[in-house]
Amino acid sequence: MKLTLGFSPCPNDTFIFDALVNGRIDTEGFQFDYFLADVEELNRRAFTSRVDITKISCHAFAYASGDYMILDSGSALGYGNGPLLIGRKPMQNADVSSAVIAIPGRYTTANLLFSIAEPDARNKREYLFSEILNALLEGKADAGLIIHETRFTYAEKGLVKIADMGEFWEKLTGLPVPLGFIVINRRIPRDIALKFNRVLHRSIEYAREHSSQQQEFVTSNAREIEKSVISRHIDLYVNDFTLTLGTIGKKAVSELYRIATDKGVIPELPGSIFLI
Repeated sequence: MKLTLGFSPCPNDTFIFDALVNGRIDTEGFQFDYFLADVEELNRRAFTSRVDITKISCHAFAYASGDYMILDSGSALGYGNGPLLIGRKPMQNADVSSAVIAIPGRYTTANLLFSIAEPDARNKREYLFSEILNALLEGKADAGLIIHETRFTYAEKGLVKIADMGEFWEKLTGLPVPLGFIVINRRIPRDIALKFNRVLHRSIEYAREHSSQQQEFVTSNAREIEKSVISRHIDLYVNDFTLTLGTIGKKAVSELYRIATDKGVIPELPGSIFLI
């Protein structure tokens, strides 16, 4: 059976999918027509409901939950890994509210968390996540929300941290930060979806046990090619929650959607959003 599959070129995604798409594990008969795209592009493609399986941000899932379900494996979720608000100089809350904020996409979880933390900050401009540092350095924005590899390189460019959206979320709830999921289209029969989740779980286990074998695929697709940056990225975003959401992971996801819905940031979701 052939399935369409979309994920990002970020090291955590290529790390967990390498064994699956490059034949390093038993895929139980699955074949994949896969593509790589920036997370905001993946979000927008998910809104068309054409892709069978895709990476999606938590924010975007709120608008695609009628067509997709969250797999138990593959999520980017954890402690100390939330988006950062950075700038050329420190800012107080009042300054943030009136500032021009560069965001990595309307439907990114970075923007969702920021919208909850700073509801009065409405002057936002969308950029590809890898272009936000330059937007700040060139004076096109006063502050920017950074994700992925850029959180490890901003200080080298003389930029400073204004706020940590992960710290905000953890102080608010005591729960890990949900950032993104792997979701499967609701049109896929449940037995097939469960089998794919099992294969993905196997791929993640293989990657963690044979990390050196993933280096070529990961490095060839990464925006930042410095090995130390790639390693830090994987260590931060691939963890036990990536293997399985578990009770705590599901609680964090549900709480994020409850708070965001109560604040009117997102629409109400269907009753059933988890595959397992």
